Amino acid sequence: MRTFFRPALAAIIIFSVLTGVIYPALVTVIAQVTFPGQANGSLIEQAGQQRGSSLIGQQFDQPEYFWGRLSATGPVPYNAAASSGSNYGPLNPALAEAVQARIDALKAADPSNQLPIPVDLVTASASGLDPEISPAAANYQVQRVAAARGLAVEQVQQLVEQHTSQRTLGVLGEPRVNVLQLNIALDQIKSLD
Repeated sequence: MRTFFRPALAAIIIFSVLTGVIYPALVTVIAQVTFPGQANGSLIEQAGQQRGSSLIGQQFDQPEYFWGRLSATGPVPYNAAASSGSNYGPLNPALAEAVQARIDALKAADPSNQLPIPVDLVTASASGLDPEISPAAANYQVQRVAAARGLAVEQVQQLVEQHTSQRTLGVLGEPRVNVLQLNIALDQIKSLD
């Protein structure tokens, strides 16, 4: 019995230390050295305060800010611990109701806007945490944000263009605008007035 027990116990201890302590510590050190920003959550700081992460969306519903995609995490929006999509199928009445509610909110916030509403402003992403919107979704909101802040439409449009990220390596993904970074830039313009 001892001949089987001792090697088994030794293997458990060795592999527990190897995979539970040494490997995670090594990966953490490598990540901290090579990608410190990403390893620490891609946090965005402004004036010494953390404003959020560039990887997780935040709730913005004031007219002077750009609004992001809907969050499917409930009951708290953009809760990373509850990351998931709504799982509503295209024929589910709850999805149609949520989309219609968002359309109504967008139209109420900017009744004169006649542009077509981009789909990413009325639907949630698969994770429910998407921090980015399409340039079309940002452009849809430019007039509302400019009017609410008393800024020229061209000035806000230029800010959107400056914060539009292109496809990764020229082929991966779609052009996108990080809502938090754009709204922080808007706040900096407002504070300069």
